[in-house]
Amino acid sequence: MQSPIVVVLAAGLGTRMRSERTKVLFQVAGRELVVWAVENARAAGADKVVTVLGHQREAVEELLAARYGDQAPAVAVQDDPRGTGHAVQCALPALADQSDDRIVAIITGDAPLLPSERISELCAACDASDSKLALLATRAPTPMPYGRLVRDGDGRLVKIVEERDASATEKTIDELNAGFYAVRLGELRADLETLSDDNAQGELYLTDLAAAAYSRGGATVIEAAWDEVHGINTRVELAAVESQARNRINSELMLAGVSMQDPDTTFIDADAGPFGTDVWIGSGVHVRGKSSVGNGTRLDTGVVLHNCEVGADARVKPHCVLTDAVLGDRVQIGPFAHCRPGTRVDEDAKVGNFVETKKAHLMAGAKANHLAYLGDASVGARANVGAGTITCNYDGFAKYRTVIEADAFIGSDSQLVAPVTIGKGAYVGSGTTVTKDVPRASLALSRTKQINKEGWADRFREVQRKRRR
Repeated sequence: MQSPIVVVLAAGLGTRMRSERTKVLFQVAGRELVVWAVENARAAGADKVVTVLGHQREAVEELLAARYGDQAPAVAVQDDPRGTGHAVQCALPALADQSDDRIVAIITGDAPLLPSERISELCAACDASDSKLALLATRAPTPMPYGRLVRDGDGRLVKIVEERDASATEKTIDELNAGFYAVRLGELRADLETLSDDNAQGELYLTDLAAAAYSRGGATVIEAAWDEVHGINTRVELAAVESQARNRINSELMLAGVSMQDPDTTFIDADAGPFGTDVWIGSGVHVRGKSSVGNGTRLDTGVVLHNCEVGADARVKPHCVLTDAVLGDRVQIGPFAHCRPGTRVDEDAKVGNFVETKKAHLMAGAKANHLAYLGDASVGARANVGAGTITCNYDGFAKYRTVIEADAFIGSDSQLVAPVTIGKGAYVGSGTTVTKDVPRASLALSRTKQINKEGWADRFREVQRKRRR
């Protein structure tokens, strides 16, 4: 069978979401609903994807262009929504150069849990069908306002009746239209011309394809699980689908060798990975964006990673936040560390508790164990940065770099005023404000000479007591 074409219906207003934002821009597991649809279509082997957009289409197009570049799906515009049939009519010009024997899968833009295998199964059924139409049906655990599948005495699908047009008897049917179709393009073109808006909603229903196919012997119906196909219309449903996606992602990872202390509070984005074996993830961990984690690494309670690359046998201790950071093998981070964009921590290096980094490179074996800020900085191999050290990188107008070379030692409570270089093996004494480069193997001191006044404290206390009498 030739690769299918997939049309994604993503033009709905989503009014029940009660939002200024169009529904397909809402996220599940860190991925927008419309992106889920495109990814599922491509995973099913589609060589052409057309997204039908309407409300806020510019924002959706911008998202797709940013993610896919010149591989972004084609866009069809439905400015005046008049039903699902009209939406597919709007997609036809984008298919003008395609032959009538191509199979077109039509999927909704708000059902992220639809497996790509189900799209493939649907297309294969269409390919084998005399009626040139296959569709997915489902059964809901509770009554839902979905179209009902009406069959004849031989079990062939006669038509699909939408909820608002259904009779009392038809509403008792529990076989529901899931809203996913596969049809030969030639039949689709012909059948779309016959659609009528003579119905309760005054719209062109795509469901009328089923009645057209009945004259060709009846559509092929494939039953799918409710959890795979149901759409999102409210934020309650969004939260439910988010939970289902989380369970699916976490289960797949655990089966692949990742341990999770509490899967119910572990949030892994759909685009995250790969994860190595024997990774351990504590409760309340969020792994967002395109983060990856190497073999044997431990992410403790409350860790948040966003677009990070973490090496093997690393440990990120509780309540650390890392964004756009690269961590090497066997590094230790935290607890309560904040690694901002541009942070690179090489193998065996340490970023300790209450340390903040930004555009900082800690080379192999370097240490900043506590209470420091390293911004626009390079810390050489095995260098030690003491507690309270600050790289003063901003003068109110521009940022400047600090270079700490290998084996240097920065004493506690030091300020390194950039641009400045601390030479290899140099020492900076505690409490020093460094404003000039420190040569190799030198000692830098800038604090004032200490003066001890013997007996001063006793005299001071006596004066204070006399004042209070």
